[in-house]
Amino acid sequence: MNFDLPILAPSILAANKAQLGAQVQAALDGGAQWIHCDIMDGHFVPNISFGPNVVASVARISDEAFMDVHLMIKNPDQYIQDFYNAGADLISVHAEACVHLHRTIQLIRSHGTMAGVVINPATPVSAIEPILAEVDLVLLMSVNPGFGGQKFIPATLTKVQKLVELREKYKLSFLIEIDGGVNSKNIIDIAKAGVDVLVAGNAVFSAENITNKVVELQRNLSNLRSE
Repeated sequence: MNFDLPILAPSILAANKAQLGAQVQAALDGGAQWIHCDIMDGHFVPNISFGPNVVASVARISDEAFMDVHLMIKNPDQYIQDFYNAGADLISVHAEACVHLHRTIQLIRSHGTMAGVVINPATPVSAIEPILAEVDLVLLMSVNPGFGGQKFIPATLTKVQKLVELREKYKLSFLIEIDGGVNSKNIIDIAKAGVDVLVAGNAVFSAENITNKVVELQRNLSNLRSE
């Protein structure tokens, strides 16, 4: 799939679940092409979010929306089939949660789904260097996972720089994604650092007008593309 970079990916973790369909549609009306789904199990991270049924419901809202599924769970291999069936276009797993990371990435790919690897703020980029040639996306957590609304950890940008250097060194094509603390004030600086996909939760779904907020953020990113 081809997308204009950088990409805004609204995270439904921050959406009002009683109005989930309407809020997702509002984000799509604003031009969002990706929808980010944070799956939490209460074990790998200290919170529980939602499962495949919610992902499937969101996927049905628009056939064109790209479903970006981020598994913050233990034993992700057990659930990859379920999230594929739910409509995931990309499934990302935490390096810290996978005993056999390469096998898990191959399992995702065996379903014809894009595969991503995720690392927490305290995990160095070097921990995933051996798998970079096998993934479509690297997701850097810019907050400690488990809860929305946290502040962006600035040191994450150093890891972005390292990934950009490795991508160029090995002539790879994986996308770089940031999740956590992205807002209207820092989104441009984060994108300029070399980030391709920016996950925004509260910045989108806490807005008085979700559609207008997505339009605003998209416009900012569009201006960056033209520079």
